[in-house]
Amino acid sequence: MTNTRISAQIAFLKEADRLKQVDRSNVLLDLSRPENSAEHSWHLALYALIFAPMADRDVSLDRVIRMLLLHDLVEIDVGDHPIHEAVDWDDVAEREQLAARRIFGLLPEDQAAEYLALWTEFEVDETPDAQFAKMLDRSQPLFQVLYAPAPLPDHLQIVRDNLASGRAAYLQQACPEIYWHAKGLLGEADETITGPVPQWLTFLAEADQLKSIYRASRLIDDSRFENSAEHSWHIMLYAMVLSDQAGQDVQIDRVLRMLLIHDIVEIDAGDAPIHGQVDHAAMAAKEEAAAERLFGLLPQEQYQDLHSLWHEFEAARSPDAMFAKSVDRVQTPIANLENGGGSWVEYKVTLEQIDQRVGVPVKRGAPGLWDWLRPQLVAHFDKMQTA
Repeated sequence: MTNTRISAQIAFLKEADRLKQVDRSNVLLDLSRPENSAEHSWHLALYALIFAPMADRDVSLDRVIRMLLLHDLVEIDVGDHPIHEAVDWDDVAEREQLAARRIFGLLPEDQAAEYLALWTEFEVDETPDAQFAKMLDRSQPLFQVLYAPAPLPDHLQIVRDNLASGRAAYLQQACPEIYWHAKGLLGEADETITGPVPQWLTFLAEADQLKSIYRASRLIDDSRFENSAEHSWHIMLYAMVLSDQAGQDVQIDRVLRMLLIHDIVEIDAGDAPIHGQVDHAAMAAKEEAAAERLFGLLPQEQYQDLHSLWHEFEAARSPDAMFAKSVDRVQTPIANLENGGGSWVEYKVTLEQIDQRVGVPVKRGAPGLWDWLRPQLVAHFDKMQTA
C-alpha cells in the first residue's frame, strides 16, 4: 500500500471534518443549538441500525449505513437547504453534483468512483437501499422535533405541513407505523401504533444527548471541541475509507456498527481523554452501567446484540475490534497535526506517550497506517522542541 494512496485518503477525511461546521435547520432535542450535518449523519446511521427489522428483505443494511455516512458530504460546499423554504432545487442538484465530484475526487480513483456512485444512488432514490435510507432521512427530522421536551411551535407546524403535503406525506403509505406514530405525538392520530417503533424512538431520542458530550480533541480548524456524535460519524468514515489497511479477516461493516455505538455510553459516563488522568476501574464501571441502561431501552434481542458488540469493541481482542480501536486512536492525532497540536498542548503530551497510547493499538489493528503516520508525529515534536 503506497503512501500516496493513504495520503489521498487522509486528505479526503480531513476535508470531511468541515461537515461538522454545517448547521441544519433542526435543533438538538434540548433546543440548545442547531444540529450539524455530521452528527445528523451519525444519528441517521443509528436510525438505520435500530430500524433494520422494518427493512424489506432486499435491503442491505450495510449499504444503507454507508450511504448515510456519505449522503450529506456535499453540504460542505453547498450548505443545508431546509425543505420548508423556497429553494431552486434544480440549481441545488447541479451544485451538489459539482460538490460530489470535487469532494469524492480527493480519493484514489477507485474509491472516488465507488463513493460517487453510492451517493448518486441515494439521490436518485430508486433502489430498495436508497429508498430505505431516504425514508429514514425524511423521518428523523420529524422526531427530532416531536421528542423534544418542549417543541417549538413553529417547528411543530413544519412537521404538520411536512406530514400533510411535504416530503413526509408519502410515509402514510410507505411506512404507516412511522406516519401514525408522528401523528399521534401531534395528537392527530386516527390509530394507535403498537410494536417496537415507540421503543426504538425512545432509544434514538436518548442517543441525541451524545451530540452534547464534548471531547478533549478539537476540530481541524481549531474552532471548537469535537463532540462524541460527530466523532463517531467521522471514525466510521475513517474505517470505511481506510478499509484496505485492515487485515483480511476484518469485516468492515461489523467495524462500522461497532464504531456507530461505541461511544453511546458517554451519555451517562462522560468522555475519558486518552491523555488525561482517569480512574480506569471506576470509568469501566460507569460505562457498564451506562450500557445496561441505554441499550436496555431497546427490545431484548437488540439489547443483547448491541451490548455484546459494545463489549467486543471494549475488549479489543477480535480482528474487527482491533481495527476499530486503531481507527478510533488515529483520528485525533491526524487532526492535531493540522491544528497546531490540539489536545497535546493542553495535556502536555510527549511523543513517547503517543507511541504507547496511540501507536500500540494502531500497530495491532492497522500497522501500515502507523508506518505512514509516525514520521509526521516525529517531525511535529521535533519542530516543537526547536521552536
